[in-house]
Amino acid sequence: MSFYDKMRRQKFLSFTLMVFTLSIGILIGTIAQTGAKAAKEQAVAPDATPLVVPPPVVLQNEFAKLAKFLEPSVVNISTEYIPKSEPTSSRSAPKSTPRRRVVPQQPPDGDDNDDSNGGLQDFFQRFFGGQGGGGGQFAEPEDQRSGSLGSGVIVDKNGYILTNNHVVEKATRIKVKFMSDDTEYPATVIGTDKDTDLAVIHVDKKNLVAAKIGNSDAMQPGDWSVAIGSPFGFQATVTAGIISAVARDLGPGEGTSSFQHFIQTDAAINPGNSGGPLANINGEVIGINTMIASRSGGYQGIGFAMPINTAVYVYNQIIKSGHVTRGSIGIRFSEEAGSQHSALLKVYGAEHGIFVQSVEPNGPADKAGLKEEDVISSINGHAIHKGQDLIDLVAESPVGSALKVDVIRAKKQMVLDIVVGDRTKIFADQYGGVKTDEPENAQDATQMKFGMSVQALRSVDRQGMNFKGGVVVASVEPGSFADDIGISKGDIIIELNRQAVNSPDDIRRIQGSLKPGDAVVFHLESQAPGRGGASWVSRFASGTVPAQ
Repeated sequence: MSFYDKMRRQKFLSFTLMVFTLSIGILIGTIAQTGAKAAKEQAVAPDATPLVVPPPVVLQNEFAKLAKFLEPSVVNISTEYIPKSEPTSSRSAPKSTPRRRVVPQQPPDGDDNDDSNGGLQDFFQRFFGGQGGGGGQFAEPEDQRSGSLGSGVIVDKNGYILTNNHVVEKATRIKVKFMSDDTEYPATVIGTDKDTDLAVIHVDKKNLVAAKIGNSDAMQPGDWSVAIGSPFGFQATVTAGIISAVARDLGPGEGTSSFQHFIQTDAAINPGNSGGPLANINGEVIGINTMIASRSGGYQGIGFAMPINTAVYVYNQIIKSGHVTRGSIGIRFSEEAGSQHSALLKVYGAEHGIFVQSVEPNGPADKAGLKEEDVISSINGHAIHKGQDLIDLVAESPVGSALKVDVIRAKKQMVLDIVVGDRTKIFADQYGGVKTDEPENAQDATQMKFGMSVQALRSVDRQGMNFKGGVVVASVEPGSFADDIGISKGDIIIELNRQAVNSPDDIRRIQGSLKPGDAVVFHLESQAPGRGGASWVSRFASGTVPAQ
């Protein structure tokens, strides 16, 4: 091997050794850096264990079961109010400020008729969710179009629903949406009861899931309660709490009547909950959510529900007759508080009872011989300590039934037999009697059927219009069936379901053969503007007869 070969070999070995050394250095540096980084990362929480999300498992509890059990029976109720158009005249009427519903305060004295719907004060509020987030204090002007939301509970599989009267009161249209179905169904009012703020409405839908009715008398303070409804329009909202009190009377001037003894609960109730169910832990409905006590207009832990026992009493009367009949004996009484009441009774020789202030002329009490300044101490053996005792007992007695009334007159006891009468007839000056759906005359029946009024065409009108028959539409009720299908004031109805119409009697006859669900077609002549003045255009308006 030459000298030069040795030098090249030595250089190659030196270079190889240098590369190897450098590689070993880089490897050691990388390992050291990684170890230092790992050590640094572990130093944040060296004893912590990474979390692991477990497989999903459905947790069961009584509230979840209750919600699933009740939800199919709870509905969302939307209402629309369309103000009636004012009649026009040759002279323009002065414009007035929009009217607001104001109810006077309850007077200090009572009567067994109980006309005690006091004004709705800010603290006690009945409400249902309105457009724009309204709180439902009935402050909307009555001449403005508006819409609101509430809740209800199905109590009959054939489409009968319990809700609050203030949810559907004055509504032009009512629509119901079920939790399992986004379809809106039109609803009709079967009957209402302002004294308990309850209403029964109906939808044309069968095989519904009716809620299980409980017994509200079994509820005690501290029992669990669950409210389900559509607060602020959020469907199927479930809130839970406890029963805070039972038989809660809110007192005069709070927008309530003497027929309202509420269940108080701290389950969250907000605008839109009105009319929805309050249930016990078994899923039984024990109340209808009605109002709250609130300084803000929202939930503050004090809600009130009408006991289901009262609601059942009202419901059974409404589905039978369309209204609620309550008994009265025709008296007004004075009910002072505390020592004043005791002093009054002591002077008249009674230990307890109510003092008769006046007797309605020709009423049941008057006919039985009850007089002013008498003290009623008991009825049918039930002691009377306050006016509410008398109101509850008499109001729930069937009209025509006889009551044995113990009376103290001039410190002497006597018993009178008083036959219970209908309070709306005894106090007809206040209530005008029970309103019926019967029209005053046959002509009104024709006008009310489709929500329009019609007038016969005079022969001279027919000649000028070149019509052989027909009747003219005098007015159309906003939101009515006629309005929905496009009939307008001034239209001429030529035919109804291909049958000639020559007088209002023809409409009455044809519509009398129609039933809900039948198809209806109106052949109309309507005015259309033209260059040479108004001309008549033939058109058709059709629809399906709504449920009545």
